[in-house]
Amino acid sequence: MAAKLTRLHSLRERLGATFSSHPNELIALFSRYVNQGKGMLQRHQLLAEFDALFDSDKEKYAPFEDILRAAQEAIVLPPWVALAIRPRPGVWDYIRVNVSELAVEELSVSEYLAFKEQLVDGNNNSNFVLELDFEPFNASFPRPSMSKSIGNGVQFLNRHLSSKLFQDKESLYPLLNFLKAHNYKGTTMMLNDRIQSLRGLQSSLRKAEEYLLSIPQDTPYSEFNHRFQELGLEKGWGDTAKRVLDTLHLLLDILEAPDPANLENFLGTIPMMFNVVILSPHGYFAQSNVLGYPDTGGQVVYILDQVRALENEMLLRIKQQGLDITPKILIVTRLLPDAVGTTCGQRLEKVIGTEHTDIIRVPFRNANGILRKWISRFDVWPYLETYTEDVASEIMKEMQAKPDLIIGNYSDGNLVATLLAHKLGVTQCTIAHALEKTKYPNSDIYLDKFDSQYHFSCQFTADLIAMNHTDFIITSTFQEIAGSKDTVGQYESHIAFTLPGLYRVVHGSDVENSEHKFVLKDKNKPIIFSMARLDRVKNMTGLVEMYGKNARLRELANLVIVAGDHGKESKDREEQAEFKKMYSLIDQYNLKGHIRWISAQMNRVRNGELYRYICDTKGAFVQPAFYEAFGLTVIESMTCGLPTIATCHGGPAEIIVDGVSGLHIDPYHSDKAADILVNFFDKCKEDPSYWDKISAGGLQRIYDKYTWKLYSERLMTLTGVYGFWKYVSNLERRETRRYLEMFYALKYRSLASAVPLSFD
Repeated sequence: MAAKLTRLHSLRERLGATFSSHPNELIALFSRYVNQGKGMLQRHQLLAEFDALFDSDKEKYAPFEDILRAAQEAIVLPPWVALAIRPRPGVWDYIRVNVSELAVEELSVSEYLAFKEQLVDGNNNSNFVLELDFEPFNASFPRPSMSKSIGNGVQFLNRHLSSKLFQDKESLYPLLNFLKAHNYKGTTMMLNDRIQSLRGLQSSLRKAEEYLLSIPQDTPYSEFNHRFQELGLEKGWGDTAKRVLDTLHLLLDILEAPDPANLENFLGTIPMMFNVVILSPHGYFAQSNVLGYPDTGGQVVYILDQVRALENEMLLRIKQQGLDITPKILIVTRLLPDAVGTTCGQRLEKVIGTEHTDIIRVPFRNANGILRKWISRFDVWPYLETYTEDVASEIMKEMQAKPDLIIGNYSDGNLVATLLAHKLGVTQCTIAHALEKTKYPNSDIYLDKFDSQYHFSCQFTADLIAMNHTDFIITSTFQEIAGSKDTVGQYESHIAFTLPGLYRVVHGSDVENSEHKFVLKDKNKPIIFSMARLDRVKNMTGLVEMYGKNARLRELANLVIVAGDHGKESKDREEQAEFKKMYSLIDQYNLKGHIRWISAQMNRVRNGELYRYICDTKGAFVQPAFYEAFGLTVIESMTCGLPTIATCHGGPAEIIVDGVSGLHIDPYHSDKAADILVNFFDKCKEDPSYWDKISAGGLQRIYDKYTWKLYSERLMTLTGVYGFWKYVSNLERRETRRYLEMFYALKYRSLASAVPLSFD
C-alpha cells in the first residue's frame, strides 16, 4: 500500500497546536516575556525564560522548544510578542502572538518590520515608507534553493548556466565566440579568424592534438607557435607541449561531452586577469609602523599577504599560459599628508616581496582642499564620490589600461569599488571583512542612538548598494555569509531590516614603561594571550573581567593582552572609553601581578615571536570578540601552533573545530567561557599531551583550509568563470543597477552630505 502524503504544517499552525495542547504553560511563558515590558529580547533571553520555567519537564514541550531555539529575536509590545524564526540559514518566518487572546498570526517581512518600528516610533501609521526590495530584479536570476549551496554561488551559477549552454552542439557557439573575442590590449589570444565554426574548432584541435603527441612533452610553445597560428590557435594554451595538450583535451571534452566541472577547469586555464585594483581607503595603510593605529589592523595584514600570493599566482599562470605579459596590482588607499612617522604621505610605494605590486595613495579632498589628517572610518562618507573620480584618474595613469578586476575591502572600499566598476565597466568583487551591522546589535532599529557617532545610516546604505551591485563576494568562511544553525551571518543579517524614518529593507619587560603596563609576579604559569584593537566589539575588557572574576583561572594562568597605545592619547571615542574601563577592571579585581598590558605592536615579525613565546609557556590564545567576521589573529595563532580559544560568533566558529583544532567560547556567557579556559588548563596540567593535541589540530586545520595559495588559485578561477558567463549571458543585471543608481542618488548622497566634514 502506498504511503500517504501529508501536508507540511505552517509555523503558525504548529504554534497554534502547541497553544491548544498546553495553553496554561505557554501563557505563563509568554507572560514572562510580556512582563519585561516593551522592548526586544534576544535568543539567549528567550531560552533562559523557557529553561527557568520548564527545566524539569522539557521533553513535554520539545516541539515548541525547537521553534524557540530557531527564534533569533522577539519584539514585545504588550500584549503582543512577535518572533523572527530562522528554521535554517537564509530562511526566515515571522509570527505574532497575542498573549491575552492566545491568537497566533503570520506576518510578512514588511509587517514584521513595521511592528518592530513601533519600538522607537510608537504607533507608526505612516501611509508611505520607502521599502527596498531587490527580489523582483532577481526573479529570473538563478539562485540556490538549498542551504548547502550557500557560499558556492559561482559554482552554482556555472552549473545552472551550463545546463542551458549544453543543450546541444549548436548551443556551444557562445563559447566559440568568447574564445575568438578574447584579447589583451589588442593582442589576440586563444583563437584567430581562421576558425569560424564549432566543426572547424574541433578539427583544428584534433590536428593540434595529433601534432603535440608527436613531439617531446617539454617542447616550448615558441617552437610550434607558427604551426598553431596556421590552425587558428594563438597564444594562451600553455607554455609547453604537455600543458597545451592538457588544455586542448579540456576543451575537446567540453565539445564532445559537456560538463560544468570541465568547463570550470578550462576557464581556470584561460588568461583573463592581468591588472587588479584593490581598494582600502580608511586607516593608515602602510607596510610597517602602523598596526595598532586607529582603524588599522587585520585588514592591512590581510591585503598585503593577499597581494603577494595573488601576484605569485598571476605570474605562475601567465608563464604556464605561454604569455609574455607583465601583470600589475595596485592597492589604492588614502594619502595622509600628516603621516605621523609612517609612509602614508608617500604617493607610490612598492610592496616588499613583490615585483609588480604598488600601494598608490590618493588624498581625500573637498571644496576646501586636501584633508591632511586621519579621520575615523565612520566619518569618510562625504569624501568617497570625489575620491572615486580621483582614483579612476590615478589608476589609468599607472596601468595605462582598465583593470580586469576591482576588489573592494570593508564598507568604504566596497562603495568605491562599486562606483569604479560602474564607471569603468569591469568585474567587481567585494570583501566585507566585518559588517558593522553585525558587530553592533540593534544598531539598525535603534539608529538614533548610534547615528550621530557612527553614521550607520550611510554605512548600511553603502553596504546594500555594494553587495547588490557586485559581481561576486569573497568570504573566508561560511559563517560570514549565513552564520550557523544558531547564529546569523553577516550578509544574512542584511536580508531584512529597518532604519526607522529612512527606509525598510524587505530583501539584504619587567618594568613598567610607556609601552607596557604591570608586571607578572609568577612567571612559571602559562599565559592566556590576546591581541586586538581596543574597541567594544573586540571585547578585550570583557576578557579582563572574565579573568578577574574567576579565582581558579587566575591561579592557573597569567593574562597578557596587546591592545591600544599607551604612548599617546587616542582620538577614537570608543577606544578612550575602553581604556578607562580597562584600568577600572584591573583595580576592581586587583589584577596587578596577574596581568601584563602591552601597547599595540606594529611589527608583524615581533608579533609572530609573541605567539611563539606564549607557546613556550604552554599557554593559549583567546579571542573574545562579540563578533568576528573572519579572525586573522586566530589564523596567526593556530599557524604558530598556539592552542586557540575563540568566540563562537562569526568566522572563528568555522575556522576552529571545537575540541579538535581549538575551543569555542561564547563571550555573552562569560562565566561559562571562563570555565572552558579553566578546564583547558586543568587538563593540560593533568595531561601535557592534551596541549600538544590541540596545538597539532590547529596546525593541521590551517594546512588543510587556510593558505594564501589556495585563496589565490580560487580567486583567479572564480574571476575566469564569472568573466565568461558575464560575456555569454545577460549577467549585467541592468535593471538592478538602474535601481541602485536611483537609490544612491536619492538616498545615499543626502545621507553622506549630512555627515559633518572634518577640519585640519
